[in-house]
Amino acid sequence: MSSRIPGKVRIVEVGPRDGLQNEKQPISTELKVELVERLANAGINTIEAGSFVNPKWVPQMAGSDEVFRQMQRKPGVRYAALTPNLQGAQRALEVGATELSIFAAASEAFSQKNINCSIEQSLQRFEPVMAAAKTAGVAVRGYVSCVVGCPYEGAVDPAVVARVSRQLIDLGCYEVSLGDTTGVGTPTSVTRMLDAVASEVAIDQLAVHLHDTYGQAIANIYASLQRGVGVVDSAVAGLGGCPYARGASGNVATEDLLYLLDGLGIEHGIDLLAVAQAGQFITAALGRENGSRAGRALLSISDT
Repeated sequence: MSSRIPGKVRIVEVGPRDGLQNEKQPISTELKVELVERLANAGINTIEAGSFVNPKWVPQMAGSDEVFRQMQRKPGVRYAALTPNLQGAQRALEVGATELSIFAAASEAFSQKNINCSIEQSLQRFEPVMAAAKTAGVAVRGYVSCVVGCPYEGAVDPAVVARVSRQLIDLGCYEVSLGDTTGVGTPTSVTRMLDAVASEVAIDQLAVHLHDTYGQAIANIYASLQRGVGVVDSAVAGLGGCPYARGASGNVATEDLLYLLDGLGIEHGIDLLAVAQAGQFITAALGRENGSRAGRALLSISDT
């Protein structure tokens, strides 16, 4: 095994936000709260619990205020909120978000479609968010979308990903999550991108957020681990997608990621069976298929 593969990996669970935001049916606050609490009780210590965006654009996140108010918090768990602007950041801080997330893109076309401004304009908008977070003593994580491919522009230049990532770090983000939003990446394209970004940002300040549209997410995560990446985003039961990228399927399933890490002997501190049960709980409540192969297999074995 490569010596660059980390001995421990931190998982950032994005199911309650990135996973649920694309669902068409109404989802109650109570269901969201129970999902967050189940994931925390399974040992996941970073959970993106909601998004403070305009509900006109992402209706499923309209109740994020109540989720943060009602959930029982577990000591040592970071409860993060996605915040597109100062107003969203203020709302998130008011309800006790312990981490904020901001998002930029490596594609001008995607930035315009997603948040109606250029990449540079989006970064300028985040300056007051960073100031508010600093005053509140709350850390901020940055996301970069479309790090390999864009639904409007096609292949994305790794040098642009590196530049935007560096700008987010310079703004004050402690970490940048690199998102293959459309899931078109392969180990070759992902490692090429990572090598470019790592020339501008330390590898221990980078995370990967890889969608599974073409079934490549686990292979891409393994390639990222070999480059020394020690933080991976995932969604329980493979929930999610991107409302602005047609055909983009869910995030990599947390259960499948945990199974990979267990096989590699990498420490993560999470109860895989408990996560699988949380995945079955939420997919049953939504009336949809469980998107985790490892989760389905483990539950079938535990039922026999």
